[in-house]
Amino acid sequence: MPEAELINQVTWMIPNPLALIGSRAGDEWNAMTASWITQVSMEPVSVAVSVDKKALTHRLIAEGGAFSINLWDPEDTRVFVKFSKPAKKEGMALNGRPIREGITGVPIFLDAAAWIEATVWQSVDVGTHTLFVGEIVDVGKRRDGRVAGMDDTRMKYGGVKRGGH
Repeated sequence: MPEAELINQVTWMIPNPLALIGSRAGDEWNAMTASWITQVSMEPVSVAVSVDKKALTHRLIAEGGAFSINLWDPEDTRVFVKFSKPAKKEGMALNGRPIREGITGVPIFLDAAAWIEATVWQSVDVGTHTLFVGEIVDVGKRRDGRVAGMDDTRMKYGGVKRGGH
């Protein structure tokens, strides 16, 4: 097996968007920062997010059967730090960011550059995480252009298991 540090250095080179993954089960709402996101199929049009099994969002997606991917402007990356822990809902805001209820009930951020709403089509156990594959049921955008990615922050996620992961 290669050295852990080399694995980290190489896996951190994989381009990853940063997004807020919205989730909901009943009256419990949440959003979390995530970077393991990709489109996986054209028919049905599907996306996948990989979520740590210990995360609140994992439980809410599993119970609620849906999730949102809220892509952000690269000039507004401070939002990702606010969602590294479970979110606080006050009215129609999570951690002070305005939301609306999507057609599946999950939170959609009004400030997002673009968003995707999906129903869980399949869940795959991939070790420390679950890959939730979702069929797109709704999308929207506020602007065109590039969205925030890991390169726009000092954040790193991936590689080998470390301290808090």
